[in-house]
Amino acid sequence: MNLRLISFVAMSVCAPLLVCVGVGSAAEEGAKSADHATEIFKWINFGIVALGVVWLFAKKLPPVFRAKAELIGAAITKASAIKAEADRQLADAESRLARLDQEVIALQAAAAKEAAADAERIRELAKSDAEKVSLAADAEIEAAERAARVELKSLAAKLAVDGAEALLVKQLTAQAQESLVNGFVESLEGRPN
Repeated sequence: MNLRLISFVAMSVCAPLLVCVGVGSAAEEGAKSADHATEIFKWINFGIVALGVVWLFAKKLPPVFRAKAELIGAAITKASAIKAEADRQLADAESRLARLDQEVIALQAAAAKEAAADAERIRELAKSDAEKVSLAADAEIEAAERAARVELKSLAAKLAVDGAEALLVKQLTAQAQESLVNGFVESLEGRPN
């Protein structure tokens, strides 16, 4: 408030009061004039104190009220911003929650697809390993067969040599040996060197 306005209001209240008191005191001059004078001074004193209190409040309280109003306004603005952010987060959470079923279904489908691909890859690896094992077994069987044939031939040759040696020992007598050596020497003599 403006100080001039406050002073004007105080004077307009105090002046009629003083006039009324003055008129009342002039009419009753007499025995009660001392009581009235005391009462008039009380009212004047009250007016001065009231005017001082009003002036003090008018001077000191508006800045305090303005600062409090600004502080409350800032708090309201901050609370509004926090509420708006909380509402935005709530809306975001609700939308994610609404999409949660779809995301779960999508994740399940992706997991099933990945599991099927893994199963197929494992089948292919197992098939490839089985083919490798089969080829290795075939190669091992062929090697064992060749080794058995070689061993069989070696055994047959040994048996044939042993059988021929035994037959020669039985059939080759000293006279047969001499006849063979003589036949060999004669065949050599007919040849040119």
